[in-house]
Amino acid sequence: MDEVRLKLLEGQIGLMAIGAVVPRTDGLLPYVVIDDKGQEIGDFSVFLRDLVLSDMSPLTVRSYGNDLLRWWRLLGLLGSGWEQATRAEVEVLVGWMRSAVNPQRRGTGNRGRNSRTGKRPLAGGYAPATINHALSVISSFYSYHSRFGRGPLINPVPEAAGRRRLVHRGRTETAPWANRAPLRQKKSEWLPRSVPDDLFDDLMEALRTNRDRALVSMYVSSGARASELLGVHGDQIDWAGQRVWVVSKGSRLLEPVPVSPESLQYLTMYFHEHGIPRPDELIWRALHGKPRPLTYHAARRMLQRVNAVLGTDWSLHDFRHTTINRMVSDPNLTLPEIMAVSRHRQVSSMAPYLRPRIDEVFQKVQEHMASPRPQPTLTPGYDPDDFSVVFGA
Repeated sequence: MDEVRLKLLEGQIGLMAIGAVVPRTDGLLPYVVIDDKGQEIGDFSVFLRDLVLSDMSPLTVRSYGNDLLRWWRLLGLLGSGWEQATRAEVEVLVGWMRSAVNPQRRGTGNRGRNSRTGKRPLAGGYAPATINHALSVISSFYSYHSRFGRGPLINPVPEAAGRRRLVHRGRTETAPWANRAPLRQKKSEWLPRSVPDDLFDDLMEALRTNRDRALVSMYVSSGARASELLGVHGDQIDWAGQRVWVVSKGSRLLEPVPVSPESLQYLTMYFHEHGIPRPDELIWRALHGKPRPLTYHAARRMLQRVNAVLGTDWSLHDFRHTTINRMVSDPNLTLPEIMAVSRHRQVSSMAPYLRPRIDEVFQKVQEHMASPRPQPTLTPGYDPDDFSVVFGA
């Protein structure tokens, strides 16, 4: 067993693809975790049900379920039940995630920086934020069961010595600084990945259909997330007000977002070619095969085809970054107004967008170095002849 632990720590053993997180159509839970025999894992379902009762979204339940499934698979390899888990098993999980290959990133870690977009490829392993999220899920799972006397006496996921209390903060307040807990990964600072205007023009020219042009231009003008815009129905378009209504990812409320006249023009041409959707019908539809809504994976595949032609690596979420960066660069828009459009709840989440783009900084530095050296001049109000008499030529 010690040899298995060592190989897991070094990422030499992969977790067996047993069990799954599957949707559930009956009952309270939208997703459940099943074992290798297809049976629902009850201890996980009890915890996930508590999330649902706490008004967590179905996507959050699925995300938590995937982290619990990974933990269950690792404990199966170690021959340990979740009730006997200790910090040693958590250390094995962290070591495995730091060294193993993420199946969703397979083949992405060997390419260099894209010459056109300047973006670095995603690493082949698990990101620090993914590891930290897994630790948070496991910690909350054990904290929940410990309230009912189940599981180990001590939470196997260690906490920081001076863990800060959860206090209410206003939208303009930032979170207080705190030391990282043991096993937590250092978060790297990220920068927005906006599309420059010239490359965006190339992207629009490379799109093949009016549906794709309407979708991309609406992404860039609205700042909506990919799944939010794909969920717009026929009765959620305000043509006169130049806006559409989307279900926000965080609040799950129906909220308006602005769209450009250009995107509405492309949308009109798209409807003219393929029919006007019913009020209760999704407006984005597949153009080939049987009539069906356009899925996130199909929209991403559309963008991947354009990337292959242009030699770029844009993602759907880059369009949201582009929208916010354009608004930040506009002196006529205030920060609260930008937060209202982007639907950010905390001002701290806007900090990455307030940093200057490195390519823009380099361009200004090049202009500075190319400009002539400024000549010294007298302060206004002084007579040059008086200076000549006093200080000489």
